Amino acid sequence: MYRRRSSSRSKGCGGRSPAPTNATPAHPRDHGRYAMDLMCHPDRPRVLAELHARPFIAVETPHRVLHFAFQVSTVEAEADRQRIERLFGGAIGTAFLEDRRHVVLEGGRLLWERHGEFINYTLALPFGQKACWPEHLVQPGKLLVAVDLRLIPDDLPQTKMVHAAIVGGQAVISSDFRQNEEGFVEITIGNRDMPKDLAGATVQRVLEMETYRCFALLGLPLAEEAAKVMRDIEHDLPTVMEKMDASLSLEANRDLLDRLTSMTLALERSSAATHFRFGATKAYAELVRLRLDALGERPTPGQSGLASFFSRRFEPAMRTCATASDREANLSRKLTRAAQLLRTRVEITLESQNGVLLETMGNRVQLQLRLQQTVEGLSVAAIAYYVTSLFHLLISGLEPVRGAVAPDVLTSLATVPIVVSVALLMRHIRRHHNVAA
Repeated sequence: MYRRRSSSRSKGCGGRSPAPTNATPAHPRDHGRYAMDLMCHPDRPRVLAELHARPFIAVETPHRVLHFAFQVSTVEAEADRQRIERLFGGAIGTAFLEDRRHVVLEGGRLLWERHGEFINYTLALPFGQKACWPEHLVQPGKLLVAVDLRLIPDDLPQTKMVHAAIVGGQAVISSDFRQNEEGFVEITIGNRDMPKDLAGATVQRVLEMETYRCFALLGLPLAEEAAKVMRDIEHDLPTVMEKMDASLSLEANRDLLDRLTSMTLALERSSAATHFRFGATKAYAELVRLRLDALGERPTPGQSGLASFFSRRFEPAMRTCATASDREANLSRKLTRAAQLLRTRVEITLESQNGVLLETMGNRVQLQLRLQQTVEGLSVAAIAYYVTSLFHLLISGLEPVRGAVAPDVLTSLATVPIVVSVALLMRHIRRHHNVAA
């Protein structure tokens, strides 16, 4: 029985607080603590119980079961668990159901199992009763698997598509793996010489094989849809590559880059929708092969056995899914490399244009500098002219100066010092502005 994972971490594996390390041994020979008294990892009960999560249940022959598998989301799975708790909580206990993924109900007539993406219901049914879903149970999700399995004590005539001796010849299985009018896949097992424990294991393996087969094949429709997307991309990619080779202008390269980006987005959208499913398909396919090996089929000449049937019908679909997954990965790498090459070409073109632009800007700066120097020379002459004129007016208005020396002579003598002074002042101002910049 699983325990609540919310139990205190300070408690030991047995659910009680560990004894202090300095406690006096209760017995002279007791010099330590049992494992159940030690502080354990919170997931230890789950790890230890995983190997016993879905044990084989012994079944008597004759025996008939209906097996349902529903694909569920996380919300639907939790809602189904709560419904089972309300219906059978008094018999199984809430703590038991929270962690347990395998529960036997209704005195062994109903088996409830919770898996990663689906929930199983297996019901024992009398041979004369009509196969149907019980009215007191609520469908938890979308039905994918519905099996009507009969375990009978007689040998079976070869009347179905698949007829094979299994369990080393101790039993015979017969089915066409098609749904009947009621929507069930009928499977019949003839018990030649199996004890009830082995019969229970065989029934469970056959049901698991059919369940995993159906969930593995969910990847096939997605693989076909992904193939359409990849086919369009693979058709357009060579044309884009040819245009890349002939394209020289920046605008043309940008248009090609936009087109590659659109193709990459379409592929990534498809890959995001198929990534989980293809991974699950691969895992389920391996489980199907393991269950086939565990059934121990004995080849019978002239009969279509399980292994040959699955090799003709099941394995090609699995190879299609695997090929689609590999094809998506390869095409994604091709698009990435093409986009990188085109992006590099665009960057080189932009850098070349930027270099030309910088060179042009440098020439303009040189022209501006020369113009500035010319303007500064003219400014010095203009300012010196105005200062000299003001000086001439000043000395012309002074009677003592005008009587001693002619104003034109003084102005002529002062012209050179004035021009030099203005030039030095302009140079000082320019340096001050350069330092401030």
